[in-house]
Amino acid sequence: MTVARSVPAPQAAGALRAPRPGRMVWITAALGACFVAIEWGLRDAPVLWYAALRALLAGAALVALGAVQHRPVPARARDWGRITVLGLVNVTVAFAAMFAGVAGLATGTAAVLANAQPLLILLPAWWFYGERLSVRTSVALVVGFTGLVLVAVPGGGGSGAGLSLLAAVAVTAGTLLSRRLGDLDVVVLTGWHLLLGGAALAALAAVVEGAPVIAWTPRFVLSLIFLSLVGTAGTTVAWFVEARRSRLDVLTAWTFLTPVFGIVLAAAAFATLPGGWTAAGLAGVLVAMWVIVQPRSRPAARPVAADPP
Repeated sequence: MTVARSVPAPQAAGALRAPRPGRMVWITAALGACFVAIEWGLRDAPVLWYAALRALLAGAALVALGAVQHRPVPARARDWGRITVLGLVNVTVAFAAMFAGVAGLATGTAAVLANAQPLLILLPAWWFYGERLSVRTSVALVVGFTGLVLVAVPGGGGSGAGLSLLAAVAVTAGTLLSRRLGDLDVVVLTGWHLLLGGAALAALAAVVEGAPVIAWTPRFVLSLIFLSLVGTAGTTVAWFVEARRSRLDVLTAWTFLTPVFGIVLAAAAFATLPGGWTAAGLAGVLVAMWVIVQPRSRPAARPVAADPP
């Protein structure tokens, strides 16, 4: 099979598979829980410092794991440049905007707006990787996004909404960039991009917030450990693995479930029940997800005409 030069062979649209459902449910559930953990942790730490600590701890854990397992470290300056760009986009910008968005919005609404990635990635996925959308997937994505809007409406807008959408844009760019780094070890790549992005975020925090004033309560320590090791190190490695092997439209559609988990967990943690519009929006999201994850139908093969006698 001939592959266009702009699409690396392992990532050609025809060779891509559907994401593993079990892995995606785990990723989205963990990411949904992150929004609850962020709200807890922000009671004890400034926004940017909390985000920086999350990235630095996660990155350090993965780099240490890579060293113990003797995983290959990039040797070319070009690779380190790409890892740095990925860190600045996927960590520095995305984490800062995500944490600030949670601070300015209801937890469920922030989770909704920060997960607009499925629609944002459609055009780039087609442009860079030749992934064409089916009519069924397109309609399902629109229904899912409409459900997200219904969920977000009761939470209002303002600066928190804009920051959460900025986080979605940054994460979308990070997903696209991660596929371009498919020749690097995923654990080493993930760890170093978290460390470099976290270092830049810590520098930004020092300028904006000054010296960190953190109350190291058990609540904060537990939320930081969960955010770093489960909600960042674990989920990011798994996400990058799926981004290398899966269609991006179907992969990112799974993030529609992240706000569902976020809202359910927030309701349990903070005793906030979703209203009518929120429930209707969540129903739309679940219907869209069901449609998107159905196996793609393939055109029936034409019958071969018999040779004339």
